[in-house]
Amino acid sequence: MTTMILLCSFVPQLLISFFSGVWADKYNRKMLIILADGGIALATLALVIYMMAGYESIPALLFIAMVRSVGMGIQMPAMNALIPQIVPADKLVRVNGINGSLQSIVNLASPAVAGTILIYGKIHNIMMIDVVTAIIGISILLLIPIQKHKRAQELVQTSYFADLKEGFKYSVNHSFLKPLLIISAFFTILCVPASFLNVLMVTQVFGANYLYLTLNEMSFFIGMLLGGLVIGAWGGFKNRVKTMLTGLAAFGIFTLGFGLTQELWVYLILMGIVGLSMPFVSSPMMSMVQEKVEPDKQGRVFSLMQIVFTGLMPLAVMFFGPMADIVPVQTMVVYCGALIAVLSVIVFFDKAFYRQGVFEAKKEEIRPEN
Repeated sequence: MTTMILLCSFVPQLLISFFSGVWADKYNRKMLIILADGGIALATLALVIYMMAGYESIPALLFIAMVRSVGMGIQMPAMNALIPQIVPADKLVRVNGINGSLQSIVNLASPAVAGTILIYGKIHNIMMIDVVTAIIGISILLLIPIQKHKRAQELVQTSYFADLKEGFKYSVNHSFLKPLLIISAFFTILCVPASFLNVLMVTQVFGANYLYLTLNEMSFFIGMLLGGLVIGAWGGFKNRVKTMLTGLAAFGIFTLGFGLTQELWVYLILMGIVGLSMPFVSSPMMSMVQEKVEPDKQGRVFSLMQIVFTGLMPLAVMFFGPMADIVPVQTMVVYCGALIAVLSVIVFFDKAFYRQGVFEAKKEEIRPEN
């Protein structure tokens, strides 16, 4: 059943990503976000009513997981493409860092809040929180005046497949995007043992202790929270690629370190540093895409990045997961950490790519929303 939930949570998002990027470049991104979030909330509310009526159904849970996955697949490219419309280009790294910190706070608080609610109530009470917060979020977004991007204002009439082909061709021929996508793909694969199998590693090395597993999760997300705050306050190096490579190198080196340790307290410190390094990778990477990609193509580029992540991540889990029955997770973590560090060095010596990390301000005219 866990496998079915994971498949229902990943596969629909992967499939809808082939469409959502085109929609984000052709239509009003603000409305796409509202419709996607509203659709998720309505489906969740329907499940709440179904459960309150006394019914319990695993297929219903799987269906809602699929609906939520589709909604996320539509929402994410539109949201990532919308951010540079309302944030000055020179503040993108900081805003993305702060956004990462907020997500880390949610990841830290959610299990505790959910556990408390489950002690005193039923699971549909948790689902109602999702409905209420969706209503609040949509209401706030409706009140914020956000300009349509140029292509949405012009109501460009082109075929879906022509748009998809254009976006793919643009990405693979772009002097900066192509290597960035390759780097993202390798990092997505190599980070799986440290990011998804660390629970198994804790169990194998330190024992199946619930406290250890809790501390493991907390150390990583606290690290991510602090890393996001640092990036939000500092903004990173002038060269965005330098910030990204610093994060990659730190992730690789400290992953290798916690793969070698036999002391729990050392492991937790190193895991926290690994979490801290993540915003140094993700924030400048996201910001460089937002800076360098033409506004009318950002939706398709972000959907392609989403396809890379949601496609490669399950494949990597399917590869490393069964391997964990043969090879100790520690061994996989050490080798993958070393390869990530090597990846950062290789990218550093690609001077043509490295030089493109320097931010260059540019003016873009965006017409006001009618």
